[in-house]
Amino acid sequence: VVLAMPYDTPVPGYKNNTVNTMRLWSAKAPNDFNLQEFNVGDYIEAVLDRNLAENISRVLYPNDNFFEGKELRLKQEYFVVAATLQDIIRRFKSSKFGCQDPVRTSFETFPDKVAIQLNDTHPALSIPELMRILVDVEKVDWDKAWEITKQTCAYTNHTVLPEALERWPVSMFEKLLPRHLEIIYALNQMHLDRVAALYPGDIDRLRRMSVIEEGDCKRINMAHLCVIGSHAVNGVARIHSDIVKNTVFKDFYELEPEKFQNKTNGITPRRWLLLCNPGLADVIAEKIGEDFVTDLSQLKKLLDFINNETFIRDVAKVKQENKLKFSAYLEEHYKVKINPSSMFDIQVKRIHEYKRQLLNCLHAITLYNRIRSDPSKSFVPRTIMIGGKAAPGYHMAKMIIKLITSIGEVVNNDPYVGDKLKVIFLENYRVSLAEKVIPAADLSQQISTAGTEASGTGNMKFMLNGALTIGTMDGANVEMAEEAGEENLFIFGMRVEEVEALDRRGYNAQEYYDRIPELRQAIDQISSGFFSPRDPGCFRDVVNMLMHHDRFKVFADYEAYIKCQGQVDQLFMDPREWTKKVIRNIACSGKFSSDRTITEYAREIWGVEPSATKIPPPNLPRD
Repeated sequence: VVLAMPYDTPVPGYKNNTVNTMRLWSAKAPNDFNLQEFNVGDYIEAVLDRNLAENISRVLYPNDNFFEGKELRLKQEYFVVAATLQDIIRRFKSSKFGCQDPVRTSFETFPDKVAIQLNDTHPALSIPELMRILVDVEKVDWDKAWEITKQTCAYTNHTVLPEALERWPVSMFEKLLPRHLEIIYALNQMHLDRVAALYPGDIDRLRRMSVIEEGDCKRINMAHLCVIGSHAVNGVARIHSDIVKNTVFKDFYELEPEKFQNKTNGITPRRWLLLCNPGLADVIAEKIGEDFVTDLSQLKKLLDFINNETFIRDVAKVKQENKLKFSAYLEEHYKVKINPSSMFDIQVKRIHEYKRQLLNCLHAITLYNRIRSDPSKSFVPRTIMIGGKAAPGYHMAKMIIKLITSIGEVVNNDPYVGDKLKVIFLENYRVSLAEKVIPAADLSQQISTAGTEASGTGNMKFMLNGALTIGTMDGANVEMAEEAGEENLFIFGMRVEEVEALDRRGYNAQEYYDRIPELRQAIDQISSGFFSPRDPGCFRDVVNMLMHHDRFKVFADYEAYIKCQGQVDQLFMDPREWTKKVIRNIACSGKFSSDRTITEYAREIWGVEPSATKIPPPNLPRD
């Protein structure tokens, strides 16, 4: 027995007198916890055992895009699902709109009053848990309960990386959640019966579509459970939703195409413009008024001012002020001195091979080598900043951080380089640091291998704050390029189709290493210990991965990336043209407001109309 204690955080709406509640749960041991041991006389043990229950909400698993399969994690997922569903049902029963009973007993209207949005597969247990409550506790007929469950739940997919998908061992369910396992088996049987009837004799399709994966270790595929138990399934950017339909859930899409939707992610302009960049918000409001704050599509009006000299000057001035402010912050907190008139070239996101911080490193090394080979030549000065956290158990991510800092030690202390190039690792990257660095950025790096980043939202934050994007056609970058015009972003590299074609041919890193001298030089420097003189073999794992088993094809995009970075340099030397592109980007970022995203979820998945009604303040009488 574990007690779930609610912790409520008020979430105020923007100037509309509405406050919603975010309810989180903390695990507590009840006071009669382990009464047996207590009665037997082991008082100390009984008290210490309270920790076992309370450990459930002790720590968040810090993995990004990786499934670990730990028992404590499954307990956490069930704990938060069970507490939330009890709360939802308690509330449904006690609000008796249009119902004469003292307590509501019919669940017919449940999906009209309740929407459960499964944010990835982590709360997937909501599906069997709701079935358990309806069937076992509330005595609803099985088929009716299944209809109610499907109409209530909807699933958002957040990644297509196979190592990130939750696949729980059946043995763990047998031990922890035996009733839920029975329910999942029954749901899977119904599902497979339906598939078998539609595709007689197609045994392989049944295997592919089953919620249960057979093998040496039988597993439950939580994504498949979410798809069969939901009335809507969505990806988080158009390209990602297409990949979901064409590959990850192809069989399910053929079965029920009407289930699949796209909801491109968004960001809140209150935090990511007004709060973090008041200077830019003011300059914008001066030209188009303040209504854009709650209707970001109005930024389109800025297109009228792209050739307005005062506006161009004002936008550039705000950026320069933000850069000076961030330079001062870095000097104070990290004791690094940077050139505020250099290009602030920034990649901040979780450290992961698919996000290709290594490609950024190779560019930094290439720039360094070019400066060293001709120090008298004029270069566009850059401060390359890379920030992000690595999961504690992700060795390669830790090595990537080590490489970034090692490159920095060499580059930043080379007298031939001076302030033409600096490489800085931003430690402890978090929202509060993002609020400082994003408004100061000139160049935003969004360079994942096409087809791997579901959406990304940092890309949108940079666009809204007056940085230009260098990126691949991946995630929401595709829609950003569509909104602003591809010529107003620095798009490079393979498209999804080309990545797939290269997979079929077989990616051979050696080919690129042999053919491209600057790439070969950079790799040789990393592997020879040029950047780690005290430990020459330090980066052998990194080099070995890049040369022999790089799933994300860093070398395949190297040439296009370096060339594209040259175009970035060219434009940066013409501040007026650069700023005009910046203005065009800001003007076209309106689509990426979370207001638009949430409105689409409301209308197209939850079946509610968003309302702009402002509740009268408490000091005024209500109508």
